[in-house]
Amino acid sequence: MKRKSLSSFHVSLGLLFTVMILKAAESAKGKYAHMLFNELFEDYSNALRPVEDTDKVLNVTLQITLSQIKDMDERNQILSAYLWIRQSWYDAYLKWDKDKYDGLDSIRIPSNLVWRPDIVLYNKADDDFSEPVNTNVVLRYDGKITWDAPAITKSSCVVDVSYFPFDSQQCNLTFGSWTYNGNQVDIINSLDSGDLSDFVEDVEWEIHGMPAVKNVITYGCCSEPYPDVTFTLILKRKSSFYIFNLLLPCILISFLAPLGFYLPADSGEKVSLGVTVLLALTVFQLMVAEIMPPSENVPLIGKYYIATMTMITASTALTIIIMNLHHCGSEAKPVPQWARVVILDYMSKIFFVYDVGENCTSPKREKEEECRFEGDDGCQRRHKEIRSSLSNRNDDCNLREKLNGNLHGVHGVRETVNCCSCYKMLIKNIEYIANCIRDHKANRAKGIEWKKVAKVMDRFFMWIFFVMVFFMSVLIIGKAA
Repeated sequence: MKRKSLSSFHVSLGLLFTVMILKAAESAKGKYAHMLFNELFEDYSNALRPVEDTDKVLNVTLQITLSQIKDMDERNQILSAYLWIRQSWYDAYLKWDKDKYDGLDSIRIPSNLVWRPDIVLYNKADDDFSEPVNTNVVLRYDGKITWDAPAITKSSCVVDVSYFPFDSQQCNLTFGSWTYNGNQVDIINSLDSGDLSDFVEDVEWEIHGMPAVKNVITYGCCSEPYPDVTFTLILKRKSSFYIFNLLLPCILISFLAPLGFYLPADSGEKVSLGVTVLLALTVFQLMVAEIMPPSENVPLIGKYYIATMTMITASTALTIIIMNLHHCGSEAKPVPQWARVVILDYMSKIFFVYDVGENCTSPKREKEEECRFEGDDGCQRRHKEIRSSLSNRNDDCNLREKLNGNLHGVHGVRETVNCCSCYKMLIKNIEYIANCIRDHKANRAKGIEWKKVAKVMDRFFMWIFFVMVFFMSVLIIGKAA
């Protein structure tokens, strides 16, 4: 037990001694850091470029880390991004021998105390011209200064929305010195591309790369070259949101539009359906127009909306024309012969169009309905039977009159038969009614033929527009792919 207590005591003493040594070293480094700071900045000026030879170029290494995409404003063509900007260069007047300062190899000081390159974002689109964040810089004994500063940038980006919502965008971030030319300050890429290791995944955009390219441009105002580094941010839009909220409802509505041809003409809802679908698509078109910039490039989904609205407008106009054919009455001209052959004989069989009021599942009608829709043959046959029976009775009546006349000559008695005159009057009335019914049947058959023509044309245009909607939907998906 005594040995264990002694060993724990020695360990405690060792830890305490180590802590005291570390505190003493820190206090010593803090003392040397103050001494070093006072000596370095005693005669230092941050207003001039820190080179011993003014003809010498100062190299600034630039590295950009993309942390987050805050917003992509397609309408105003502005990209908002959260960046970490690292700049490093060598200051010829901020060097020291670390052995003289107890091995102190680096210190951290406010960035406004040292000279900083005026590297700015050339294509900045922000109204706020605020200065960079005044973070500390790391100063090493060999004069190397590393400045890490976060920044929220708003840059102009030419947005091409031709294939929205299946589009890809390329936004440039161009960094360069505002006043120093390439003979004074040269910019060097730290990496071949921007750093995406700390990127926070965006809900709308996918990052497919951020290559960096150095450019040396001679502007018209100056003869000296001005170097810059351009980072190209390659973005791919995630289209799931727009597919389920803009594209899929439009496809469903466009497939609903041809069904207006299937509605019965007597329902009174054919034109109303077309107008309702047209208004629904107009609302979706306005939603897309609010998102997109007012440019000449019409987005892919906008073209689909326009094509669908044009198709629905044409279908509504055709519906009105077909309804006029349906409501052709007895005063209309007869159906032309070519229409009888092409529409009533061939097209009606192709599109399985039955007579007006009939379909493949309708039950057998009663005799009166059969007489109404079969034509004039059955009714005329019944009228002939009635007329034949009445004519037989009329012959019997004439025979009785002759017999009565003979008997009168013999016996001098003549009997008048009132029923014979009644039969004659009844036959005349029935013949008149039969002629009227025959004329009515002919006129009615003419109207039924026009109704069947309208029904066949309805089915024809319904399938035509269904095929058009299908191919339009396949076309927009194919272009997106």
